[in-house]
Amino acid sequence: MEQSFFEQRTDLSQLNNAITTIREAVGKVIVGQEQMVELMIAGILADGHILIEGVPGVAKTLSAKLMAKLIDADFSRIQFTPDLMPSDVLGTSVFNPKEANFQFKAGPLFGNIVLIDEINRAPAKTQSALFEVMEERQVTVDGTTYTMNTPFMVLATQNPVDQEGTYRLPEAQLDRFLFKIEVGYPTLEEEIIILSNQHQADNRNLLNEIVKVLSASDIAQYRETIRQIIVEHKLLEFIARIVNETRNNPSLFLGASPRASLAIVKASKAFAAMRGRDFITPEDIIEVAPHVLRHRIILTPEKEMEGLTADELIDRIIKSLEVPR
Repeated sequence: MEQSFFEQRTDLSQLNNAITTIREAVGKVIVGQEQMVELMIAGILADGHILIEGVPGVAKTLSAKLMAKLIDADFSRIQFTPDLMPSDVLGTSVFNPKEANFQFKAGPLFGNIVLIDEINRAPAKTQSALFEVMEERQVTVDGTTYTMNTPFMVLATQNPVDQEGTYRLPEAQLDRFLFKIEVGYPTLEEEIIILSNQHQADNRNLLNEIVKVLSASDIAQYRETIRQIIVEHKLLEFIARIVNETRNNPSLFLGASPRASLAIVKASKAFAAMRGRDFITPEDIIEVAPHVLRHRIILTPEKEMEGLTADELIDRIIKSLEVPR
């Protein structure tokens, strides 16, 4: 009886088959980094933008390119530099002498999957050009508003802020990213596999062999499925308590906004669907919370000097709260 009741609810078989195919395709090119791949898939399903941070050479850009190749949609790439202007990203009005008027020439931001490489190499003036499009999925140039095609997703990579020639991203922009994924070095065993694979084959050939797995209509359908994932009221309260605690914590200079609460709900739904469930559990919330919150909170200078990290503080906050059952 219980089994038949469960089957009447949201059907996730098609979604889970697509996710399995994506994991297998990524695994042929990328060694390890399973958590980064999981979060990128969740970001696509939850209709969120993703920020990937790590030192040079840990496959940040390769992973983003690979994920874009798996989706049958327009892909564009922008390399952010210190001299990049907002018009280089958004586009500009060009005078047409034949018709004696100005015509808008769309910039590289007008795509479905936009890879922004080394996003923190550009100054705040250029970063501000992304505010409207990341939140409202539209661009306003010379008084005219242009709506972006769906799906629209920004995959941004950055080097740690303490690296040479980087700028700190504005808080308002960081808040628009669903996840901040921190990519570490591979383990010794993984690095041996990387060297072995590189010695035997060419990664560029593997990239060219990648087959499109998801279409734009598939993504729209899966996102609609994820919206139907069940969330109990006590879990919504748990999410609200976590976020509220960041605003009242003496170790924090800046807490998380209501946008963070909404992001945790969306991300938890995506994780539940990826695990084959049509309801979220406290474990889903606990798993996604660090990735959703770490870039939205700012530690006080005293705590930073003590060596406390955002992830450690988020872990403390979650452990201090009663987990609903």
